[in-house]
Amino acid sequence: MDEISAADSKPLAGREGTAGRLFLLELSGGRIHSMNPDGSDRKVIITGAHMPDGIAVDTAAGHIYWTNMGSSPGTNDGSIERAALDGHHRKMIVPPGITFTPKQIQLDKKNGKLYWCDREGMRVMRANLDGTGIETLVETGRSEADRRDQTRWCVGIAIDRMRGQIYWTQKGSDNSGLGRIFRAGIDLPEREAPNERTDIEVFFDRLPEPIDLEIDRENRVLYWTDRGDPPNGNTVNRASMDAKPQAPEIVLTHLMEGIGIALDMPRRRMFVTDLGGSLHVAQLDGSKERTLLFAQGNLSGVAYVEL
Repeated sequence: MDEISAADSKPLAGREGTAGRLFLLELSGGRIHSMNPDGSDRKVIITGAHMPDGIAVDTAAGHIYWTNMGSSPGTNDGSIERAALDGHHRKMIVPPGITFTPKQIQLDKKNGKLYWCDREGMRVMRANLDGTGIETLVETGRSEADRRDQTRWCVGIAIDRMRGQIYWTQKGSDNSGLGRIFRAGIDLPEREAPNERTDIEVFFDRLPEPIDLEIDRENRVLYWTDRGDPPNGNTVNRASMDAKPQAPEIVLTHLMEGIGIALDMPRRRMFVTDLGGSLHVAQLDGSKERTLLFAQGNLSGVAYVEL
């Protein structure tokens, strides 16, 4: 982790500036906010979303994509929508009835794909950017009994384009210490089914309750939020993807059920949300932490982009 620490020690040039844009999901209010990275110029761009959870931004095309968990957990009524960066031209691209409870979503612009985890659907899924060509890549269960087993619930996802792999979390029940992070090939192995893959590797296990994932591609480090109990939960964690340590490094603590995470690599900082309604910013090593927003309802996904 020495190389990571060395990178973190550099000054945060422009940290207080307004370069780039944040997109923030308000789960409890069904709204999407757009703002400068210092919290200023905050605008509501989407209303009436059904429990929005994950968000991805395609700046080149001028689109945001977000997941809606639906009206009731465990009901097959989740959806994925798309809109312009200002919230106009809203369109349903994955309608209810296809994915139960879509959670974190990631954009693979180069290959024209969206990837997401389906919690109660117990799946890792992907589709074309227009919502067609839906595929299930991983399936951890199918029956109603399986659906009640929270160790099967897929929540956060990240794409390692360089190695051609996906990472995802299975959170386990609340504070059970049964949370896990997995990785596997980005495509199904030939002649294998999503529920019978032989290339799945456990990256970390016995975690409190891991949620969303992000990758520092330059340094090949995986970051994630954990909403479980302290001392290892309510945290942001990180670990090298290639030289995996014995235990992850905790870089940020005292969250109120941490959920969303977004990295701003040019300024070596991260943005983190929690269900307590706070938006935090800190260096990648957790130093210089500052709360930008607090008591804003229940916050879920967050995305940062350069515009």
